[in-house]
Amino acid sequence: MNKLIGIGILLNGLLATPGGAGQTLNVSDYGAKGDGVTKDTAAIQQALDACGQHGGGTVTVPEGVFLTGSLVLHANTTLQMASRAFLLGSPDIADYPLENVRWEGEFREGHRALLSASNAANITITGGGIFGPPLPLGKLRTPRGPVLIELTSCTNALLDNFTTQYQQLWSIHALFCSNLTARALIIRTVNANGDGIDVDSCDGVLIDRCDINTGDDAISLKSGRGLTAQTLARPTRNVLIRNCRLQSSIYAALGFGTEMSGGIRDVKVQNCVLSGRQNCIFIKSRDGRGGYMENISGENLTVLKSPTFIGVDLLKKGIQATDPVPGDVEKWPRVSNLSFKNVTVQDVTTLVEATNVPSARPVDGFTLTDFSGNCSRAISIANMTNVVFARVRVTGFDGPLVTAQNAQGTGLDGSGGK
Repeated sequence: MNKLIGIGILLNGLLATPGGAGQTLNVSDYGAKGDGVTKDTAAIQQALDACGQHGGGTVTVPEGVFLTGSLVLHANTTLQMASRAFLLGSPDIADYPLENVRWEGEFREGHRALLSASNAANITITGGGIFGPPLPLGKLRTPRGPVLIELTSCTNALLDNFTTQYQQLWSIHALFCSNLTARALIIRTVNANGDGIDVDSCDGVLIDRCDINTGDDAISLKSGRGLTAQTLARPTRNVLIRNCRLQSSIYAALGFGTEMSGGIRDVKVQNCVLSGRQNCIFIKSRDGRGGYMENISGENLTVLKSPTFIGVDLLKKGIQATDPVPGDVEKWPRVSNLSFKNVTVQDVTTLVEATNVPSARPVDGFTLTDFSGNCSRAISIANMTNVVFARVRVTGFDGPLVTAQNAQGTGLDGSGGK
């Protein structure tokens, strides 16, 4: 625990600006011990319930290690943790009730999160540290184990200035939320399925000044899989990711899909440092998804040692849906308007690997401008229209700057490097 407490101390210098109004309640006044041994679930929940019953306010958590099971936050509530306050997930699965969750793009039974809120407005979680229950709870899949924080159908939520650590399961899952801000977070996970932040069918998301290093996608943008999700038509849209450091030790720093049947649109990534074990940015899907990904842009990016900067694989990535989208063309995702500019790459093996694109539905609009740095291989694309490559001035690669099959646009002949 000493190492984890050290992480919390680093956060002490960051400014937290909790929301909410009304009374201030201290969990210690409700019997919470914070000794790391006594289960404080009931005491903390009583404080949260009392806050909610009186219209909202602030629930404070003092210094200490508070062993707890699943907790529910109510509308207009700020959970304000001291810089050296830590919520530690209980190792007992009975402390996480079963409910209906969206997991891997479909609704199914799963255990409620360590911190949960549903249909609540003006939620703030700020300060301290949040640590997941130990294995094997993070390995549970049927039913899904508890994630750390799960917000469902919440409006005006702020996640601010805290640290998380977990194994083999998502840290933060936001579903059907609007106006969500995550800022100044330190997120750490290890092993597969250890996503940092999963943005799932949300509208209006700001992820700012976060340091995320995970065993799966650092940030993953989703919107469900299959015909049910496409019919529901709840896209992830209006997302701004800026001033972040995103790293994955197994998969991608930033993943789009594979669960994207409800659509992903209008996403901007700005002023970020990226590093991925497979791809820095991975745009991924398969047949049976349908849906779309459009208007995705990156600007002022630094890409550190990684196998691939941008990977596009739309053929067979991800689990097939229970109810796949039918049709010879309609089963494929529609991808358009991908744009990246002012990018510096350092020790990247492949700049772009984007050949797994269905010929029945080409990518429409792929722009790379003002690139510098070094890579071992440059750009390989297939089945694209309206391609623009300009001032892609990378060095160190073998072979041509661009290898293209069934692609139309400018700069495909290598002139885009001039």
